[in-house]
Amino acid sequence: MYKVAIVDDEPVIVRGLTMTIQWEKYNCRVVGTAGDGQEGMKLIREKRPDILISDICMPGIDGLTMIAGMKSEFGPMQITILTGFRDFDYAQQAIRLGVTRFLLKPSKMDELDEAIRVMIENLQRQGIMGTDGESENGVNTGKTGNAGDTEGGGNTGSTGNAAGKGPTGQSAENAPEYPAIKDTASKGAAQTAPGNEPSDKDAAGEDREAGETDSPASCFIVKNALAYIEENYREKLKLSDVADQIYVSQWHLSKLLNKHTGQNFSEILNNIRIEKAKELLKDPSLRIGDIAEEVGFLDMAHFSRVFKKQAGISANEYRNTILGR
Repeated sequence: MYKVAIVDDEPVIVRGLTMTIQWEKYNCRVVGTAGDGQEGMKLIREKRPDILISDICMPGIDGLTMIAGMKSEFGPMQITILTGFRDFDYAQQAIRLGVTRFLLKPSKMDELDEAIRVMIENLQRQGIMGTDGESENGVNTGKTGNAGDTEGGGNTGSTGNAAGKGPTGQSAENAPEYPAIKDTASKGAAQTAPGNEPSDKDAAGEDREAGETDSPASCFIVKNALAYIEENYREKLKLSDVADQIYVSQWHLSKLLNKHTGQNFSEILNNIRIEKAKELLKDPSLRIGDIAEEVGFLDMAHFSRVFKKQAGISANEYRNTILGR
């Protein structure tokens, strides 16, 4: 059966979705519910659902970033947003990131029925047939079971509301793409990080992985990750800190950064820090040791090694060159 997860901070909504919908007729079962975004993330990583029904306006989360993280890391998973947040631009962005349906509370039963049928149809088109077998990505891949009648269902995202008067959503096919992430590698094309060398896979597996890392959701995640590093480079920043902020695993974020920038996390962080240090070195009143600490290096020797590796000369030589012009 297809595995379903429900995430909403309103208990009455969670109970209603769990108890009112006849999940068995869709060949589905609810494997877990959560009352906030953080619990929801834990639930999704533990249960690996095929279908997620979730609010995006819950305390302590950035809804769009959470959606992007889920679609990037668990690409085949189908997502329907059920929310009271009535913002057309927000709905468009959610659909662009890979959401199947964007429904406004309170939603009619026929809207939920249509959303579930379309999500199942999309899963079937990916060869995910709703059995207890699981693939390497944690989604069902068995060839038995039937999702029921999916007649009339489409496979593009849409919006709706209870009165049927909500904004007309933009389909994923027609939505504008996010700008490609700029390659920040200093030389050459993107490289595969040590320890992440590609393993033997069939062509379909390689195509699926390439699609997931190049998806709008993945581009959105990388842009947010780079922005967070840029804003927090002075801190004692770890890959896990960034991953937590954008709702993906460390492993997945590392893969995305290498794919889109050609650099690993440490290289990206050090590049930012050294560029900031170069700016500060233009001020002769600042001590190099103070500059190193200002840009996030706790050890002067480490700063010196990284700076020389990046710039080709020492920090002091760089300062003398700049000031001598």
